[in-house]
Amino acid sequence: MGPWTFGVNIFIALFALIDPVGMVPLFAAATSAAPAAAQRRIALYVALFTFVFMSAFFLTGLGMLKFFGISMPAFRIAGGLMLLLMGLNMARDDFSTMFAEVAHEAGESLDARTYARRRFEDLIVPFGMPLLVGPGAISAAVIYAGEARPMGWRGYAAGVGGIFAVSAVTCLVFVASRLVSRVLGKIGMTIVVRVLGLILTAMAVQFIIVGMAGATHDLVSLSAAQPYPAKHR
Repeated sequence: MGPWTFGVNIFIALFALIDPVGMVPLFAAATSAAPAAAQRRIALYVALFTFVFMSAFFLTGLGMLKFFGISMPAFRIAGGLMLLLMGLNMARDDFSTMFAEVAHEAGESLDARTYARRRFEDLIVPFGMPLLVGPGAISAAVIYAGEARPMGWRGYAAGVGGIFAVSAVTCLVFVASRLVSRVLGKIGMTIVVRVLGLILTAMAVQFIIVGMAGATHDLVSLSAAQPYPAKHR
């Protein structure tokens, strides 16, 4: 496998795992009250965050988690708890309300850059991590890092290039999320957000189940941790 093919492979794999298209309704709901310029900046900040952290895990393997003494099952459980809080908030109330209130309070006193930075600070956890940069994406980055090692610096450069491409596409997709808000309208966005809240809550519980299965011995059944195992042909 050459560096170019390797870069394309890591792009396809990470794009599927990060799934920026699937996150569009959630991003649109979280930034529906933001001005267009601020929303574009938030999308850029999220993309930069994705690029920096995915590149860090790709270049260091699990070094970041090992440095803090965190196992992958513990990361899954912690991520699941954070997603659970976010999912419950979305399912029980209008998720965009808290962002709309801040926008109303800010008024014209904040420029687009300052407003975008404050919204990004609210979104970085759990939207940036672990929703986008989650255990699956991190594991894939570590696996691809092992494949890049025999190719030397060309392999690592191709891998970072693939991660950059995924981050760039993520930014473009999120910038286009404003169209989603316009099409659905306020009522439509409220419905979508609450349905997504239910799905996100279920995802959070699954994160915790998988984490518990990895951290314990036979405490969680395999059918619960992997309800839909891949079928081998």
